[in-house]
Amino acid sequence: MLEHGTTGEPVGSPKAPPAPLLERGHLRLLTFNLQVGIQTSAYHHYLTRSWQHFLPHPQRLKRLAMMGTILEQFDVVGLQEVDGGSFRSSRVNQVEFLAAQARFPHYFQQLNRNLGKFAQHSNGLLSRLVPSRIEEHRLPGMLPGRGAIHARYGDGPDALHIFVAHLALSHRGRVRQLDYLSDIIQPLRHVVVMGDLNCTPDQLHAHERFSTSLPLHPVKPLLSYPSWQPRRALDHILLSQTLEAAEVRVLDHLFSDHLPIAVDLPLPAACVSALAEAEHAQTHERS
Repeated sequence: MLEHGTTGEPVGSPKAPPAPLLERGHLRLLTFNLQVGIQTSAYHHYLTRSWQHFLPHPQRLKRLAMMGTILEQFDVVGLQEVDGGSFRSSRVNQVEFLAAQARFPHYFQQLNRNLGKFAQHSNGLLSRLVPSRIEEHRLPGMLPGRGAIHARYGDGPDALHIFVAHLALSHRGRVRQLDYLSDIIQPLRHVVVMGDLNCTPDQLHAHERFSTSLPLHPVKPLLSYPSWQPRRALDHILLSQTLEAAEVRVLDHLFSDHLPIAVDLPLPAACVSALAEAEHAQTHERS
């Protein structure tokens, strides 16, 4: 079992009936910047509701519970701007809470900016398949606090690699971070990169090293920001050339200032075999 927190200690495993994912041969993916559960539906809310980034709100758990009912439809979820359990979130680890609400048996929290009891800025991964390995990457930048989760499913050249990332606001910071990710991605075959990348598809294509490292190509770009009147495609699910999306969609407004992006991803037969072999080996080890 690989449900580990940022310290390497287990953070729990909510019970859920195993879904026949490998029989289906495809995964339902979602990426969502949930803005720590703050309801935002107008620009002026950035000012009038900014206090919720520091103080608890009585409706926050209710909003998260509603999010959980949506996340339950998916197999692998990448989360950005989640709180790992601090004063502002009423001491609730939002990754763990959403995993329980949506009945995900495996989850991982990456703590990127630790402000002690006041805020625990994190990325999160929710998964119905147990990853063979999870790695944390601290992304370079002028200001620390950006990270990426690398989850590997299966072993060997046909393993599936899923990255969950939240990139910098500044162009210079994003260039360095995309350079960093390019070095990791380049030797891999089946790759998904998803998250709030804070840049448009054109800006991604302009980064030659990243766009040719595998190469990656963006799934049909969907407008995701701001959520109440989407004008920019900042949230992405990127696929390697070995993968092709069957369906791409943007979900309805879920309180945050970003909209969730979803992809239905058929897996190549060799990739399914690699995942099945890893699952069989893990089951044998547990027994």
